[in-house]
Amino acid sequence: MKRRTTIWLSLLLVLCMLFTTGCIEELGPFGDLPGTEDQTPGGNHDNHTPIPPADPSELRNPGANPNPVDPADLPAYSGDAYVAVRGNMPDFASNELVTTSFEYYSPLDALGRCGYTVACIGRDLMPTEDRGSIGSVKPSGWQTVKYDIVDGKYLYNRCHLIGFQLTGENANRENLITGTRYLNIDGMLDFENMVADYIKETGNHVLYRVTPIFVGNELVARGVEIEAYSVEDGGEGICFHVYSYNVQPGIVIDYANGNSALSGEELPPVNGDEEGGTGDSEEDVRDYVLNTNTEKFHYPTCSSVADMSAENREDYTGTREALIEAGYDPCGRCKP
Repeated sequence: MKRRTTIWLSLLLVLCMLFTTGCIEELGPFGDLPGTEDQTPGGNHDNHTPIPPADPSELRNPGANPNPVDPADLPAYSGDAYVAVRGNMPDFASNELVTTSFEYYSPLDALGRCGYTVACIGRDLMPTEDRGSIGSVKPSGWQTVKYDIVDGKYLYNRCHLIGFQLTGENANRENLITGTRYLNIDGMLDFENMVADYIKETGNHVLYRVTPIFVGNELVARGVEIEAYSVEDGGEGICFHVYSYNVQPGIVIDYANGNSALSGEELPPVNGDEEGGTGDSEEDVRDYVLNTNTEKFHYPTCSSVADMSAENREDYTGTREALIEAGYDPCGRCKP
């Protein structure tokens, strides 16, 4: 009798081990994450104390990423599509960890560039309809260019900062950047799918923030910073903080305007400047007024400015060429 009990206990222990291993592998399919030692996204993290969720009544307007990564402080791309930053721990404050779903998308800046996006994602935010077309959106730095060495030929995709499978946002220009095919598929998709699968399986919420990282006035982001934390279980299911590189192997990219070339070939000059500079002079820099609704720019003295609503008006100092690159059209009345 004693021997039979021992055998049954041994079998039960083996089954428990197999079950536990399967769950961890399902939530953490990435193996070793560059920039960490033993941590993997979605795995258990024994080296941090879970942050308790806030009372939903304390929900406030979400704040910006408090300390965006600086590409200069990160290792240069060397074959890994993403790298863990700050110990793979997100920078959320305790009063941001709520269990009430919400989503926020920063307004575009004067150059038409996206800012950070943040959402507390639950099942209620997930799409119930198929994706529609997003071809009408032209993010900052957008170029339509093909290379045979790129999967699908097209170098650039319209990359959702927060994936469609998470919040159902489709042709939202505040959620779309010019990203390489490599960034979209190798650098972001697995993280988005992992979060979506976790929420569907558990019904829990995941606080999720994506920040495009631009350098200076460049129109194409150097990469995206992605943070995620599962709220109800204190980060046991989902907890990661990574930077994904906006690169394409075999292609050189000019992040100032989106121009590109095969590795070893010269990039097209910017604004006709053979030295590769911006081509701007003091005479090119002027004051303009932007209508963020119609996406037209005007001279400040234009009669259309007086008719513009305050919420759609934005003052801008810079070059005409930069505005056109950002997707703005010159006013037909004052012809700036």
